Amino acid sequence: MSYFHQFAFQIYPYIALAVFFIGSWVRFDKSMYTWRTGSSQLLSDKGMRVGSNLFHVGVLAILGGHLVGLLTPHAVYEHFITAPQKQLMAMVVGGVFGALCFIGISILLVRRLTNPRVRATGTFGDMLVLVLLFAQLVLGMVSIAISAGHMDGGVMMQLGEWAQHIVTFRWGAANFITDVHWVYKLHVFLGMTLFLVAPFTRLVHVWSIPVSYLWRPYQVVRRRQPALRYGPRA
Repeated sequence: MSYFHQFAFQIYPYIALAVFFIGSWVRFDKSMYTWRTGSSQLLSDKGMRVGSNLFHVGVLAILGGHLVGLLTPHAVYEHFITAPQKQLMAMVVGGVFGALCFIGISILLVRRLTNPRVRATGTFGDMLVLVLLFAQLVLGMVSIAISAGHMDGGVMMQLGEWAQHIVTFRWGAANFITDVHWVYKLHVFLGMTLFLVAPFTRLVHVWSIPVSYLWRPYQVVRRRQPALRYGPRA
């Protein structure tokens, strides 16, 4: 195993996660007013609603699937579902929500590139986030096609062991990912890179999930009453 491989899949994940957690805390503490999505909807709402909704629905489902699929030990689910069945389910669910996410982020990326007002007020970080997410999504969709060539569930097991070794701080995680296809490796590496850049971009708002919307009081919005008009005095 090369030193680069050992660094990329054993050491780099901890660097990325440390920057993600510590960097997010420092930004919230030192630059609280920059903790926002930087929405450009006020500049132009064309394509924003559809693209944003499709992207967020897709990406939340994909993230949830990755967390459950990678971090759940095989011993927990082996009595209910086999490794090949789990792989097939991951491919179907990932394909459906990946397609939604792809359509959404494509709309947002085209909007960012072609709308003069949005492009003029955007930052390098805004474009970087969209490009990285687009590339990561493409790699994920390609990995589904590659997975169709081997439906034994072996690669999914290897990736799961890698992830579980990382989160439990065990050495030897890189050994599980040595012989997998390079698309999987690049997908994992780019995923860690997204954690690395998150504290310095709008991705930091992943911490601010608006869960409180579920129980907050209804917002009462009243129409503005027309101003009273008085005629000329006698």
